[in-house]
Amino acid sequence: MTTLSHHLLTEAYSNAWANHRLLKACSQLSQEEFEARRTSFFPSIKATLNHILTVDWFYIDALERELRGAEPHPNYLSFFERDQPCANCAGLRAAQSDSDRRLIDYCKQLKDGELGRTVTILRTGAVQRDKRYRLLAHVFQHQTHHRGQVHAMLSGTRVAPPQLDEFFSAGEAQERAQDFAELGWTEEMIWGRAAA
Repeated sequence: MTTLSHHLLTEAYSNAWANHRLLKACSQLSQEEFEARRTSFFPSIKATLNHILTVDWFYIDALERELRGAEPHPNYLSFFERDQPCANCAGLRAAQSDSDRRLIDYCKQLKDGELGRTVTILRTGAVQRDKRYRLLAHVFQHQTHHRGQVHAMLSGTRVAPPQLDEFFSAGEAQERAQDFAELGWTEEMIWGRAAA
């Protein structure tokens, strides 16, 4: 039986895996296709992927600060100074990969008895206080929501959207073997010796 802290770690791995698959597909687009106006909440694939990234930066910074015992970021709006900090898919892919690694590293240190610790975030005219486990649930849901929008927008391009709707089912290890090799992961890294 797994613990909640280990489940959150597997969610971080699943999140990074989905980003890897989606951004690998998006990297096949031309710059024009990447920036083209499309129907969604954000007007392009580029804008949507950049939004995922900047929101990740905002929340991961808050989680890491709480872990270090540091004060909330005094200038949290700095993460959103540029709506689209990455001009192309290659830059975005590298930045998102780094962000995903930070989230995995954060989740690796989680312990069940500490999931209820409070993370404090400054907001315009307010202070947000959330438990670690609730903030992580929000981060994962936020990414899932916007990846779905990019997936739908890809359907209107020449690049087939990758399958993203599967979790790490034991019987589908072969289906993710190539991605895991590219990411430098093994089943045991995520699930432990019980992976088999």
